[in-house]
Formats: sequence, C-alpha cells, structure tokens
Amino acid sequence: MAEGRWISYLRVSTDRQGKSGLGIEAQRNAVAEYLNGGNWKLVKELVEVESGKNTDRPMLAEAIKTCRVYGAKLVIAKLDRLSRDAHFLLGLEKAGVDFVAADMPNANRLTVGIMAMVAEEERRMISKRTKDALAAAKRRGTKLGGDRGVVPSKKARAMATETLQARANARALDLAPIVRELQAAGKMTLRAIAEGLNEAGIPTARGRGEWSAVQVKRTLDRLSIANCRPIDDQPGGMS
Repeated sequence: MAEGRWISYLRVSTDRQGKSGLGIEAQRNAVAEYLNGGNWKLVKELVEVESGKNTDRPMLAEAIKTCRVYGAKLVIAKLDRLSRDAHFLLGLEKAGVDFVAADMPNANRLTVGIMAMVAEEERRMISKRTKDALAAAKRRGTKLGGDRGVVPSKKARAMATETLQARANARALDLAPIVRELQAAGKMTLRAIAEGLNEAGIPTARGRGEWSAVQVKRTLDRLSIANCRPIDDQPGGMS
C-alpha cells in the first residue's frame, strides 16, 4: 500500500504521442492504480517526450530534483519508460531517490540488488588485486604499514569541507524555483518564506523539524554564493 509523497514521471517516445496524449493516459492510469488506497499524496506529475535511446532527459532530472526537495519517491508506470540502461538506473540510486515501477513494484529492490552484487564483485576483485600487489611488494622487501591513527592532512580536511558545502549548495539550488514562487506570491520576508516551505511540506536539509527564518537566510546566502539570487536586491527581514 502506497504511503507518503510521490512524484509521477511519464514518458512517450514521439512528438505525435506527446501531442495526442496516446500512451500518457494509460501510464497515468497505471500510476493511479498503483497508488490507489493508503495514505499518500501525488505532489507533481512530469511528462517527457523523448527517445528511450537518449539519457539526456530534462524532465526526469526535474522529477529527481523534485523528489529530493519534497523527500518524495518517484513512481513510473513501466520500467522501460525509465531506462533499460543499468548505468542510468545506478545514477538514480546515487541521486538518493527511491523509485517504483507500477508494473513491477519489486523491480526497484531487485534491480538495485543485482547492481549491488555486480558492484560488490568488482570491489572484491579490486581488493584481491590490491592484496596480491601488497604481498608481492612485501616479498620484495618493501616496508608496509604505518600509523593507523594518522591525522587527516589539511588538504584532506579542506576537501571534506568542500564536499559538504557542494551538497548544501546543490540543495539550495534545488529550492531556488520554489523560493521564487513564494516570493511571487508575496512572501518576501525570511519568516514568510519559511512558513511557505513548511506549508508546502518541504523538509529541511536534515529532514527534521520545520523551516525557520535563520535556515532560509542560510539558503539564500548559498544561492548568492552560487550566483543564483532568488531575491532581486530585496533584503529578507527576520520578521
């Protein structure tokens, strides 16, 4: 039984199908049938007209971004509507988005499970080659090992901080269109934007609690750093 928030992604392969609606309605019905019952909410439906051979799909990218913003799951009517490319499906997993195919509800776990086994085998082979190389080096007299309590270098710490900042900036960019919509609706202060995000059911970065004016300020600051200011030279007040 479906529960929580969902984003629907529908795809047809030709412009003719897209304009006529052929195929779309059948997919929409399949999604509706899958979601029938339970405590769920369809936040948004996105339709793409694109060849299955092309993995450059802007609407799918938008669907993934919307899933991240709302903490939602992606639902599709048929598995082949998404992709037959295993590498592409792994990209979904890396994006941190869970998805379900209405025609094969267990395909998500099955597909990712198979991929995980393949990846695990590859990691095992890499580990074996590494151990073999170390053993060969030891036989040659190379001194191995070292201090296991090594303190990360300044460069390593800087790289870790940069990675965290990049993730936070990406989250802020995902939220930028929604912030603009709230501003267009007259919510110009930090507190008003926070209330709008809470009313829309958009989780905070950590997924806990509700948005506050301070959190909105941090998000806007990140957008400014990314040269994507959602407020046109208008200060967001704290009241």
